[in-house]
Amino acid sequence: MRSPSIGRRTRPAYPVLLLVAALAAGCGAPTGRADRWQEPSPIATAAQPAEPAPPVASSSAAPSPARTDVKRVFPVRAGNVDYHPTHGGYPGTDVFADCGEPVVAVTDGVVLEVSRVDRFDKRGPLGPNNGGLSVSLLGDDGVRYYGSHLSAITAGVDAGVRVRAGQQLGEVGRTGNANNVCHLHFGLSPKCTGADDWWTRRGVVWPAPYLNSWRKGGNRSPVTEVTAWQRKHGCPAAPGRSTRSG
Repeated sequence: MRSPSIGRRTRPAYPVLLLVAALAAGCGAPTGRADRWQEPSPIATAAQPAEPAPPVASSSAAPSPARTDVKRVFPVRAGNVDYHPTHGGYPGTDVFADCGEPVVAVTDGVVLEVSRVDRFDKRGPLGPNNGGLSVSLLGDDGVRYYGSHLSAITAGVDAGVRVRAGQQLGEVGRTGNANNVCHLHFGLSPKCTGADDWWTRRGVVWPAPYLNSWRKGGNRSPVTEVTAWQRKHGCPAAPGRSTRSG
């Protein structure tokens, strides 16, 4: 293969050297990335999706998002709070606190979905509207953090808005399928694209071990477990057998 630049040279003294130099400059081995689930960086998920990602983000082949130093906090800011280590039907946790207590962002990230209207109807369909008022956040660590049954959502908390760890998102409530009990349903999941994936958003790994850490001021990360779940299950196109609380 001849370099186009060689044909334009008027000095024929060094054709072999020029050809070698051209090949060395332009025929290096390409660098590729294996297909993997979405692990957006803070730039890719910010409120300006049209902005191209910087070269550093596009060239990284690391299996986890760029930010691994994120801070995490307990999702309810209250003195009187408790939660179950398990949950009926699928992985999740119900965090019990008085209605009106602040629900906060677990970590820095971008708001993904917000539901400000309680559309739950016990006559059905069960599942899509079980959460009532809810907010989901895509953390800078690539994990989606979901909270539902809120009584109110803070003004300005809308899809695409960037929030910081500890920033108030709403208030504990009992909207949706909360059985008239004040609590926050809390779920951890990967972000799946496409149609509303409430069956994934409500939670796919058990949050209690992480809540235990954050409540004590620790910073245990759910990234490894959520990533492993995603690699095994992908993005399910439909819910599992149970469509109960959520």
